[in-house]
Amino acid sequence: MQKYSSTLKSISYLYPEMKKASMLVLGGYDLEEIREKAIKDNIFMMNSESRKKQITSNIIKRLEILDDYLIQKIAYGDLDTSKQIVFYSILKTDRLFFEFIQEVYKEKINLKNNIITDKDFNLFFHIKKEQSEQINSWTEQTIKKLIQIYKYILVESNLAERRKKDIYVTRPLMDIELVDYLKNKGDTIYVESMLGEI
Repeated sequence: MQKYSSTLKSISYLYPEMKKASMLVLGGYDLEEIREKAIKDNIFMMNSESRKKQITSNIIKRLEILDDYLIQKIAYGDLDTSKQIVFYSILKTDRLFFEFIQEVYKEKINLKNNIITDKDFNLFFHIKKEQSEQINSWTEQTIKKLIQIYKYILVESNLAERRKKDIYVTRPLMDIELVDYLKNKGDTIYVESMLGEI
């Protein structure tokens, strides 16, 4: 089972970077060449060596779980589909974010209660702290930053809208071809999480 991680707090959504990297893959670059290009040529326009390495490492991690069909859709698909696949890549590579989508986002859709409040976020992390010594060891600052990033990812992926402090769930419309493709490759749980299906 994947370990919990708080790295999402410093890497976030990375949509433009994922799109650029996907185009490079389709242009014939392998992942190691993309890593080298990112560090040497700063193609993701980061302001420090450590940031270049951190961002590139996470982009590669996400690309590794995608096949050519999905990479093609990120690079050249319509905007919603492209963003949804980047969101899916985060679900597949970040256990805690996946659990949040399963336990809070999906639940809100099913209960037809479309508001995710700060109280919902805090309750989720409170429960996770009780379940995991690792999460319990994180600082309040780390938790606050993760909450900010979770909100940002939901809004940027068009799975929610920000209204003042709260997040309003907007159930996504997914291309039926993409839904079928992901389900056929055994990723039904991720599709159901995004669509709020039981």
